[in-house]
Amino acid sequence: MKSNGDNWDLPIIILHWLSAITVIGLFALGWWMVDLTYYSDWYKTAPHTHKSVGILLALLTLFRLYWIATHKRPAPLGSKAERRLSALAHKLIYLLLILLFTSGYLISTADGRGIEVFNWFTVPGLGSLIENQEDLAGDIHEWLAYILIGLAILHAVAALKHHLIDKDKTLIRMLKP
Repeated sequence: MKSNGDNWDLPIIILHWLSAITVIGLFALGWWMVDLTYYSDWYKTAPHTHKSVGILLALLTLFRLYWIATHKRPAPLGSKAERRLSALAHKLIYLLLILLFTSGYLISTADGRGIEVFNWFTVPGLGSLIENQEDLAGDIHEWLAYILIGLAILHAVAALKHHLIDKDKTLIRMLKP
């Protein structure tokens, strides 16, 4: 389970790729479901799935942050400027995720109902805390999602730049422990 010091640990590699796939999937599902009509078969199923997976990703992200805080990280690669930009981008990604989870929660619980997570458990709702909460949180949620996807694309481009141009191990060490 531990890395050799040059690469990431297997659990963080798995968490990274699972999070990446889930974020892309949630973005695609969210983008598609906002145009569903009341008469669509997916009108209730898509939001339920989106909320359930979003809550599970929130829990996974909390665990990921705990893991990162309690385990040794490999030494960063690249120039000083690249290392600073990388650290900033990662912090921003986590901040965006937390804000997305929060805004999604505020959308879903504005009516006082909790969020059913695949009918396994319910995250209790706090109800409306501010006027027009559902719409305001919805607008924020949408913009944050676009910003996160843009930053994720930039993150992927940077990893490819390291691999193809710099020929360093930045990408490789996120693929194998």
